[in-house]
Amino acid sequence: MNRKTYITTTLPYVNAEPHIGFALEIIQADIYARFLRSRGDEVFFNFGTDEHGQKIYEKAKENNEDTQAYVDRYAAKFDALKKALNLTYNNFIRTTDPHHIMAAQEFWKKCETTGDIYKKNYKVKYCIGCELEKTDSELVDGRCPIHPNKELELREEENYFFKFSKYQNDLLELYRNVPDFVLPESRSHEIKKFVEGGLEDFSISRLKTKMPWGIEVPGDPDQVMYVWFDALINYISAIGWPDRVEEFNSWWPVIQFAGKDNLRQQSAMWQTMLKSAGLPYSKQIIIHGFITSGGQKMSKSLGNVINPFEMVEKYSTDALRYFLSREMTPFEDGDFTEARFKEAYNAGLANGLGNTSSRILKMAESYLQVPVDVGEATIPEEYSKFVEGLDLNKAMDLIWSKLTEMDQIIQETQPFKLIKINKESAIAIVTDLVKKLFVISKMLEPFMPETAVKIQEAIKANKLTTPLFMRKE
Repeated sequence: MNRKTYITTTLPYVNAEPHIGFALEIIQADIYARFLRSRGDEVFFNFGTDEHGQKIYEKAKENNEDTQAYVDRYAAKFDALKKALNLTYNNFIRTTDPHHIMAAQEFWKKCETTGDIYKKNYKVKYCIGCELEKTDSELVDGRCPIHPNKELELREEENYFFKFSKYQNDLLELYRNVPDFVLPESRSHEIKKFVEGGLEDFSISRLKTKMPWGIEVPGDPDQVMYVWFDALINYISAIGWPDRVEEFNSWWPVIQFAGKDNLRQQSAMWQTMLKSAGLPYSKQIIIHGFITSGGQKMSKSLGNVINPFEMVEKYSTDALRYFLSREMTPFEDGDFTEARFKEAYNAGLANGLGNTSSRILKMAESYLQVPVDVGEATIPEEYSKFVEGLDLNKAMDLIWSKLTEMDQIIQETQPFKLIKINKESAIAIVTDLVKKLFVISKMLEPFMPETAVKIQEAIKANKLTTPLFMRKE
C-alpha cells in the first residue's frame, strides 16, 4: 500500500504582490512533493491564502476597495503561481472559504471546552507588521527586528486569550521525543530556548468595532478571531476537519514548510492549539531562511523586491527553479540579485546542462541508427538521501558533478574523432553517455520538470530539436 503524505506551506498574507521569497518556500515544497510521488507516495499538497487581519483591512481601505473584492483579487494572483512556477499543489485554500470559517469556529469551541480560552483587559506593545504582541526582550532598540521601520502600537482593550503558558512542559517533551520535529537543528535549538524561557498567554481576538475583518468569535458578536488563530487552522480544515473525520485522519499529521519568521507560530503556538483541541501534533516543521537582495531584506520601500513572474518571463520557469534550489542554501538566508541569477544561469544552465546535453544528443543523432534503450534509471542513494533531508542544493550539486564527469568523458575519449577510426568504440561511448544523461533527467524531474521531459523526449526521438538553454548576455 502506498504511503500517504500531507505537505503544506504557510499561507501568504494577501497584502502585497507575490515575491521571490515566497517562491522559494513553495518551490521547495513542490520539489519535495514531486520526489515523494516519484517513489510511490500519495501526496496531498496544500497551498492557499491568508485573508483576514488588520493589515489587509487597512490596505483595502487605503485602496478604497471592498475588503472581500480586495482579497479575491490578490488570491487570484497567488494562485497564478501554480502555472508560472509549474507547481503541483492539489488544494488551494482561502481563509475566507465558508468551510474554513466553520472549522475555525468549531476549533475555537474545542479550545474553549478545554478551558484554554479566557477574556481579560490587557495592555501590550504590538507590531502591525507581524500582527503579533512583542515583549521587551524581543525588541531591538525598542523596535521589532523584523519590521524596524514600523512604530510599535501600544494597545489596551478587552480580548480573549489562549493559555499558551499552560503548555511549556508539553512542548519541551515534544521536542525531546521528536528530535527532528523542527529542521534545521539550529532552529530546533532556537525554539527550545524560547520555550524554556517561559511562555506568555497570547491574545486571540480583536474588538469588531476596531477591526471588523475577521471570523466572528462563537457566542460573542463583538469580537473577531485574531488572524494568527484563524489562519493556522487551515492546515486541518484543508483535509476535512471537523466534518470529514475519516478523510482528516487519513492524511494527518502534516509536514509544514515555513519561513524563519514563522518559527514561533508554527512550531510552538500552533502545536499547543492542536493539543488544546484534542488533535495530534504536526509531523515536522521545515524552516527556511529569507531571501535578501544585495544584502538587504526585500521591501517595497527599498525598491528591491524581485517579482517571480517577471523572472519566469525573462529566463523560464525551470531557470528560476534551478537557481532557488541550487544557489540558495535551504535553511539559511540567501542573496538574490539579477546579476547573480544571470551568472548562475549562464554557468550552470547554458554552459553546463545545456551544452553537455546538446553535445551528447547531437552525437547520438549523428552516430546511432536507433534511439538508445535506456531501461530503468538507477538513482544514486546519495541523491535520494539529500532530497529526503531537504538538502536540495546538495542534491543539485550532485547532479552537476555527474554532468562534469560526462563532459570529462567527452574530452578524454573524443568520440567525435574516434568515430572515424573506431566506429564501434565511439558508438559504445555515446550510448553510455545517453544512458547517463537519462539518469540525470530522472534526477532533475522534481527540480526542473520541463527540462527533464525535454531531455527524455530528445533521447526517445534520438534528436534534440531546440537548445535547452540559450546564453543570456
